[in-house]
Amino acid sequence: MVQEVRNDPLRIVFLGTPGFAATVLRSLYDWPKARITAVVCQPDRPAGRGCKLLPPAVKDLAIEYDIPVFQPDGLNQKDWSKIASLNPDIFVVTAFGLIVPLEIIQTAPLGAINVHASLLPKYRGAAPIQRVLQAGEKVTGITIMQMDEGMDTGDILLQRSLAIGIDDTAASLHDQLAEMGGNLLVSSLQNIFEGTYICIPQDEKLASYAPKLKKKEGRIDWNQPAIQVHNHIRAMHPWPGAFFDWQRTSDSHPLRLQIYPGQIGLENKREVSPGTIDGWQGHFLYIACADRYYLTPRIKPASGKEITGPQFYHGYLS
Repeated sequence: MVQEVRNDPLRIVFLGTPGFAATVLRSLYDWPKARITAVVCQPDRPAGRGCKLLPPAVKDLAIEYDIPVFQPDGLNQKDWSKIASLNPDIFVVTAFGLIVPLEIIQTAPLGAINVHASLLPKYRGAAPIQRVLQAGEKVTGITIMQMDEGMDTGDILLQRSLAIGIDDTAASLHDQLAEMGGNLLVSSLQNIFEGTYICIPQDEKLASYAPKLKKKEGRIDWNQPAIQVHNHIRAMHPWPGAFFDWQRTSDSHPLRLQIYPGQIGLENKREVSPGTIDGWQGHFLYIACADRYYLTPRIKPASGKEITGPQFYHGYLS
């Protein structure tokens, strides 16, 4: 689609909540053709042992930039009438956490575009970063898409791929994709500003879904091959964390252990039972998988502090 070239800045309302969105917002703020008239994010939430209310990362950044902030509890008409009254040219959405109704999108002449952390149509949904790691994918990326009434189903404006390293975790991939997302968003908006953007429909035959993570999904299945265990552990880092319930002896009380990302070790030639902590060497604790050992440098017992693999072995097994 080719539109008439603009001369005035784009009036933008930005919708996003966590750190990923804050990184994208920073890139948008630095783009000289943007006029960010408001930021919309979810309400402050209780966090930590004291359940103190903490603001979202996007709110903190918006306050720093002196941008008005809206924090609706939901998407009711009263809240959105205030936002629509700002008369944005376009909405920019990333990691907002709530579905934006089509009737809201349509209040902006240029609609809404979304920064999504996967190569759509693969991994639509709330947890694309974690799910690509879980699946053992070698490549992911960023998609800038026009929003419609579906879940990440709109036309693609731009895409860029990113190789996934064997040691990448959800944390490291998150940071790389957030930076890429901010840069690609600015490129897309530049095309919109110049009237040179092209819309490419998604291929529904290639679509897959990346559902939101649940805390219980952190549990490790040591009966899997070590590569699958590794993919699982790095997908769950830092949240919800990969864990299992370990028993020193058959009649001892189970102790929940959180396992940190490490590396795949040697073949389990002695056929040690999966989930058995079978020693340590160097900085690593050895845990048996179906075919090989998994080597973790750090471990966190329930209600305890994070310790090294050797510290755990000497404290709990020697």
